[in-house]
Amino acid sequence: MDARATIHDYYDSLRHGAPLDTFFADDRPADDPIVKFGLSERLVGSDTIQEGLRDQTASTSDWTVESHDLRVTQRDSVAWFSDVVALSWDEGDAHHEFYTRWSGTLEHRDGEWRFVGMHVSVATEL
Repeated sequence: MDARATIHDYYDSLRHGAPLDTFFADDRPADDPIVKFGLSERLVGSDTIQEGLRDQTASTSDWTVESHDLRVTQRDSVAWFSDVVALSWDEGDAHHEFYTRWSGTLEHRDGEWRFVGMHVSVATEL
């Protein structure tokens, strides 16, 4: 599987409420942890990211993930991507919808592509 297919699998897992924590690499050396920025959080280190993603999966449902401009560059053992994604989901009685920007980096480790950095943000007018 290539990096692009891994990103598509991540989106599909999000849509179906499947575990997401396995898409992220285990920590690098202690002085170089992986980082995930979401719409409202900054998670540093694989343990924190995995816990945050498990909590997200448990507390949300009915995800819509519509990729509009996925661009992926892959080189040997590293890849980077950007995308514009329409997201919506339910959390309790609340429904959320955002037009988001995604970017990130993946490394090829042990035969699989894993995220080592991800940033998801909402465009706002300045």
